[in-house]
Parts: sequence; C-alpha cells; structure tokens
Amino acid sequence: MCTAIAYKTKDHYFGRNLDYEFAYNQTVTVTPRNYPFTFRRTGEMKTHYAMIGMAYVQEDYPLYYDATNEKGLSIAGLNFPKNADYKSEQAGKDNVAPFEFIPWILGQCANVGEAREKLSRLNMLNEDFSAALPLSPLHWIISDREESIAAESVKEGLKVYDDPVGVLTNNPTFDYHITNLANYMSLSAEDPKNSFAKGLELSPYSRGMGSLGLPGDLSSASRFIKAAFTLANSVSGETEEESISQFFHILASVEQQRGCCKVEGGWEHTIYSSCCNTDRGIYYYTTYENSRITGVDMHREDLESSKLVSYPLITGQQIFMQN
Repeated sequence: MCTAIAYKTKDHYFGRNLDYEFAYNQTVTVTPRNYPFTFRRTGEMKTHYAMIGMAYVQEDYPLYYDATNEKGLSIAGLNFPKNADYKSEQAGKDNVAPFEFIPWILGQCANVGEAREKLSRLNMLNEDFSAALPLSPLHWIISDREESIAAESVKEGLKVYDDPVGVLTNNPTFDYHITNLANYMSLSAEDPKNSFAKGLELSPYSRGMGSLGLPGDLSSASRFIKAAFTLANSVSGETEEESISQFFHILASVEQQRGCCKVEGGWEHTIYSSCCNTDRGIYYYTTYENSRITGVDMHREDLESSKLVSYPLITGQQIFMQN
C-alpha cells in the first residue's frame, strides 16, 4: 500500500510513501535526455525530457516507482490489486505496458494537459517486463503545479479523474475516495461548534476536537482521508527547508510502522518516503531506518548524457550526538 501527495508553497512538491513488506534494490535514478527508451509497441524515444525519481533498474532500464521530469510534471504508481485490468494490444491505440508508462508520459509531456491528451489514446498493455518481473497492479497520480489527475486501467477501460485534493492511496477506485470525503465534511482544524441539541450546553474539553472522527488506521480509505485533511490544513513557510520539512510531516501522518500490518511474508511498513521539488528537480528521500533527509539534484548531472545515473539509498540511521 502507498500514499502519494502534491503540495505547493512557493515551489511545487510531489512525493509519496512506498509501503510494502520488502524492498527491491531501488535507487534514486536520473534519466538524461539522450538515454534511448525502447518501448514494446510504440518504438524508440531517442531524446526526451530528463527525469529523476525512485527506480528499480533492471537490464539498464529504469522501472520507476515515482518520478518528475525537468518540466515539473510528476507521476507515481501505487498498488491497485484486483482493480487494475490490463488489455491485449488494440489497433489505433498507443499500446504502452504499465512499466513503460511513467517514462512514456514524462519523456514527452510538460504538463497535465499534455498528459491528458496522451491518455485519450492510451491502451495499458498486458505484457510483463520479463518472466522474473511480472506486471504489478497499479494506478497512477499525475501532477504539475496547477492540477492533479488519477489514471486507472480497469475492466471498463482507462478512466481518468480530476484529483482536486492532490492525494492518491490504493483500493477502492478513485471515485469512491472522492465520494467518501463527504463523510468527513464536518471535520475542522478549529474547535467544534455545538450543534448537538438546542439548549444543551456543551464545550470542548481538549484541543483538537474539531477533527474528532478523523481516521487513524492504516487502510487505504482511511489514509486517503487523513492525508487529504492534513494536506488541506497544512501551514508551512515558503523556504526550501520549511517546505520539505512540512511535506515529510504530511507523509508521516499516514506512514506505516513495522508490526502494525501483518501480511504474508512479514509486516507492511513505509520503506521510503520521497519529496521532489518539481520546480528545481531536487529529489529528497528518507527510509524506514534513516530519518535524515537526503537529496539528489538532477541538474548537477549531465542531462545531455545517454547513461543512467543511480544513487543507492542511504538506509542506515544517522544520529547526530550533540555532546
């Protein structure tokens, strides 16, 4: 399970929690403009926008979990089991495998509007990366400075939704999550007003009672509500340090601790959290064991190169002793 958000102070930020029971050897990976992408059905993309994000690199191919391109367009893929439905090849469509989707969009689209146009002709192709790496059931959030959308390939076809809250989690489908927000429309960051009964004097006995009823469990529906409320009410300064600190605090409101969600093979937990300044191309991350924020600046690399650049995650906890 996972949670992704889009957030704006002076700059625009995009990132996610990746929650799972084990990690692949993911790295912060920069794909420069001249790295040649060869797509299964749509041919070769020899030149494209540069991008940075978290990827599992296999056979010199970046399998991105989330990424941002040099124009500030961002995408994250999140688990969508039993709902994701991929199709056989269709004539007259752009047939793109799910593992190709992030670079295919980010390589040629500068904003959500251009991504929408590409999505109108897209068929999500049911084709594995390899026998050892079958497809994952995913849906995606796509964001720029001005708007976000959610894309879901389901049994009925590819559905694209406006995402006015800038949040995506997992099941059910996105339309459910938006409808479910109405169940919490009375919540507030302010003290509650007594509307229980006329003539009955009631007053808050604690701070924070305006959000009484805000979910705190780890289910995807509850994380959507919690992240949406926290994001909508977030207050941050506009400096880079204040903005990224606040972003990670928002993600921390829905992070998963090892031991609280048992699954076959272990415990689901937040393997990494990411925050990309999409205006500057700087990708920040923390890991479950290392809460120190680490950054990689895409623009410090040779973006005219044809070679991937990957940085292994710093996973060991870094503790500063003050005395």
